[in-house]
Amino acid sequence: MGMLVEGVWKDVQRDTRATGGEFVRTESIFRDRVTADGSSGFKAEPGRYHLYVSYACPWAHRTIIFRALKGLEQAITLSAADPVSEPNGWTYAQRPDGANGTRYLYEVYVKARPGYTGRVTVPTLWDRKKGTIVNNESSEIIRMLNREFDAFATRELPDMYPEALRGEIDRWNELIYPTVNNGVYRAGFATAQDRYEQAVRALFETFDKLEAHLARHRYLCGDRLTEADWRLFPTLARFDSVYHCHFKCNLARLLDYPNLWGYARELYQYPGVAATVDLKEIKEHYYRSQARVNPSGVVALGPRLSERDFMEPHGRDAVAPRMKDEG
Repeated sequence: MGMLVEGVWKDVQRDTRATGGEFVRTESIFRDRVTADGSSGFKAEPGRYHLYVSYACPWAHRTIIFRALKGLEQAITLSAADPVSEPNGWTYAQRPDGANGTRYLYEVYVKARPGYTGRVTVPTLWDRKKGTIVNNESSEIIRMLNREFDAFATRELPDMYPEALRGEIDRWNELIYPTVNNGVYRAGFATAQDRYEQAVRALFETFDKLEAHLARHRYLCGDRLTEADWRLFPTLARFDSVYHCHFKCNLARLLDYPNLWGYARELYQYPGVAATVDLKEIKEHYYRSQARVNPSGVVALGPRLSERDFMEPHGRDAVAPRMKDEG
């Protein structure tokens, strides 16, 4: 996927030579924040903000999930990109951009910051009132959705980042982000054998830790769902369908971890979440949009995994009951 260079879209691929073949993700650029009281300069208001996402992207998936869990569909509008994102990056043709009427997300970035140089990523949170991008960092957007828009939420949801559990949530995030969420990309985009192997081994070491932990605990932080669970889920949802084969993360499948697989099924079955997962679109995007990994663009037939498999009984009640306020 290309990038913007001084406001012009160019086919500039990621160069791993300087890092010895290791994929290094660039930092998000837009880091403003929406607050309920507007003290940040961006006040939470219904109809003001628009999310640019892709149903295929795990980072965008986090924000789609939080928007659904909170019932913010009417308060925050959304545009979902086409499955295939080449050669002009995230494209809004099959499902048009409802905020700016643009065809490519890079046009939105240029509108927000003429002369912008950098990657164009989803999710991107757009402010209609100020005509600019507020934020394009998924971990920060879900924190906003978690609490700042409560006045407009149509579904009750316990705080996903409660004060008492923040230390524990942060520790899980700090383990899972580099080894799992970004770890699959570090494996898939590596251009050196040793960097690939390091990423894959770290990924499955974390899977082993998660499997052991989930044998004793219903969720990452005990008996209640938190932000850490929803940050992990999008990677698990894509693992066997894409990362196992396409990114060569093939020491084992998610299905080979009974506790982790049951946990993933439970999260999938949480009210509102299943509608955010489209395995067909996920596979089409990865196999057809990442030419450096899959030059032919041929989409693998396997594995024989569908949304129906995620609806199989998860058995997690045997580990521990869910807290009452979570349904």
